[in-house]
Amino acid sequence: MRVVREPKPSKPGKNIDKSGLVTSKQTSLHPHLRSCVLKHLEAPWLQPLHTPTVETFGLMEKDGVLSDGRPIILDSGCGTGSSTQRLADMFPRHLVIGVDRSLKRLEKSGFTTGFLRSGNFILLRGELATFWRLLLNSGCLPERHYLLYPNPSPKPGHLSRRWHGHPAFPQLLCLGGEIELRCNWEIYALEFAEAVSLTTGADIDVLDFKPVQAISPFEQKYSERGQSLYSVTVPARVLEIFRLSQAGHALSNHTG
Repeated sequence: MRVVREPKPSKPGKNIDKSGLVTSKQTSLHPHLRSCVLKHLEAPWLQPLHTPTVETFGLMEKDGVLSDGRPIILDSGCGTGSSTQRLADMFPRHLVIGVDRSLKRLEKSGFTTGFLRSGNFILLRGELATFWRLLLNSGCLPERHYLLYPNPSPKPGHLSRRWHGHPAFPQLLCLGGEIELRCNWEIYALEFAEAVSLTTGADIDVLDFKPVQAISPFEQKYSERGQSLYSVTVPARVLEIFRLSQAGHALSNHTG
């Protein structure tokens, strides 16, 4: 049985710039985490797809950018796109796709409309839950998937806004590839790891880490301020087994 790691208390007297630190009334794993995750696992999410995201995805398919044979790295919630560009430098033989819902943030990288392609990376404005389902249905599955410093939604009533509490969580896992979540709120990391464990049956650890070279601006900022950072990595093999089990489950329900 997996032993859930409890959040560590802050070290007294540690000199940390508190700007950017997450504050919340929630001090441990959310009491409804298990029921929330299992509910979304048992009931498929049927919310209509986000039309503008569908249109942009169609443009990408028409342009052939998803079928050039290069392995895909997905940067979900890429913000300004600087993390996407950094990943593109780190993985020059891959196609790195950065997706964010904020036009204001993406404009800082020169994005205007549709999708922006430069070198081996693409930036687009889209609703992530829709984009994940579109990728999954198209069979264009990522080799790696980064979730870098998502909005922690720290209020206890906002569990469903965190990716592990969102109805799209099973689709996120079915996309596969190696998932790496990084954040500066330990509870978010612990909940994500526990949600993956509940869903896949695998033991997933939360690691404290210090980046040698930051990937995203948030990571750079938090690291420079001496804040604790946390990482959760989900192996691709775990997610492949889960995806196949989900496909088998759906087939049995259909034939039954």
